[in-house]
Amino acid sequence: MKSTVEKLSPTRVRINVEVPFTELEPDIDRAFKQLAQQIRLPGFRPGKAPRKLLEARVGRGAVLEQVVNDALPGRYSEAVTSSSLQPLGQPDIEITKLEDNEELVFTAEVDVRPEIDLPDLSALKVTVDPIEVADSDVDAELESLQKRFGTLTGVDRPAENGDFVSIDLSATVDGEDVPEAKTEGLSHEIGSGQLIEGLDEAIVGLKEGESKTFTTTLVAGEHAGQEAEVTVAVKSVKVRELPELDDDFAQLASEFDTIAELRESLREQVSRVKRVQQAEQIRDKAIEELLAQVEVPLPEKVVQAQIDDTLHNAIHGLDHDEDKLAESLAEQGSSREEFDADNRTNAEKAIKTQLLMDAIADKLDIQVGQNDLTERLVLMSRQYGLEPQQLLQMLQQNNQLPAMFADVRRGLTVAAVVHGATVTDTDGTVIDTTEFFGPSGEQAAEDAEIATGEDADTDEATGEVADTDEAGGEVADTDEAGGEVADTDEAGDDDAK
Repeated sequence: MKSTVEKLSPTRVRINVEVPFTELEPDIDRAFKQLAQQIRLPGFRPGKAPRKLLEARVGRGAVLEQVVNDALPGRYSEAVTSSSLQPLGQPDIEITKLEDNEELVFTAEVDVRPEIDLPDLSALKVTVDPIEVADSDVDAELESLQKRFGTLTGVDRPAENGDFVSIDLSATVDGEDVPEAKTEGLSHEIGSGQLIEGLDEAIVGLKEGESKTFTTTLVAGEHAGQEAEVTVAVKSVKVRELPELDDDFAQLASEFDTIAELRESLREQVSRVKRVQQAEQIRDKAIEELLAQVEVPLPEKVVQAQIDDTLHNAIHGLDHDEDKLAESLAEQGSSREEFDADNRTNAEKAIKTQLLMDAIADKLDIQVGQNDLTERLVLMSRQYGLEPQQLLQMLQQNNQLPAMFADVRRGLTVAAVVHGATVTDTDGTVIDTTEFFGPSGEQAAEDAEIATGEDADTDEATGEVADTDEAGGEVADTDEAGGEVADTDEAGDDDAK
């Protein structure tokens, strides 16, 4: 077999393949043996009919067509391997010549990973916001905890902002009742703004047993966007009484004996949340900085496949009704034009990130270990509420293991990039990234030496950089580029995902 590659664009190639007929003879023989088992000819036992008689019965052209169709995938894969190409998605194959006893010639056009000129990763500088835990942050957490232990007590007075009420609601549009807007015994906190516009203002000043009608615009249901006359009836008014913030409360709400100890614990919790947020910012800023420095050609078919996939998922729960999608977007203050523009922007950025991370992973020779895959599988199983083995079977059935592998590798790549970068906050303080991105390759090697008592020959850029990091699926692996680029083609089962 002979193959040549013609570059059509930075992201697309045409592979020209010539297959001598002598290479197809084993395939032809196999096809006739299968036919001999399937076709019964008088005077011959199953599988013993001569090839010439079978050929006369079904026609040589039909046999050759089947042979060619069966041979194309293997010959295409062979050509891809021999040319060291990295395809994205499915190829467009065209048979350009098929002459019996001479040769088979076909072309395959396919998107491929582009060549990317990578910058000096060690020169990457990332600046993020510093971690600051203010007393007000701790006060907010303490207040939230205090509210959880509050009690509701009925009051005989007009409702005020912050009160809790039980209400009945009904609505009419042009004098006609709106059944889906009717409800009874609904609990509501005045001032929360969680229900329809104008409701809180209507309730304030009402006492138990009183009602009021006001005009508002419905935002959901059959009458979304229309003005309605809404009647609210107050069934009860209650006020939340909060416990005192003292040592007794600390003992009631936590394992601590004093309010001071509880406050200190809440301060550490707030600090932890802010450290996670900072780690996410480090990851995002590192990727954004690299994208700004690097030109990444985009394979349009792959981009369009992801755009179509996102649109499919958006309207899947709306009975694939695009009018309903438009209505839903309007309720959110958006439009179909804005949705399509954002969809393309997000798809382009996601695929650029994927291609960039894959190129860096190749340069740094990032390796994915069994522990990395197991950790991701366990994390995903918790998210979906499944047993790891059950999730593994689902991923295998839907051919999504390659996507998971690629996602894990990109997460390890982000960790390696962060380790090589200079990360500081806006105050100029150098940030230790090991908490969420694991130890650097050098530190990991030292840790391995201590643990085993032997020399650990670990390269700074290996996948072991992130083997020990707790952020395998927490920070480093949650980039928006999750999912194999090649898995965005139409061969995927969107609903199964």
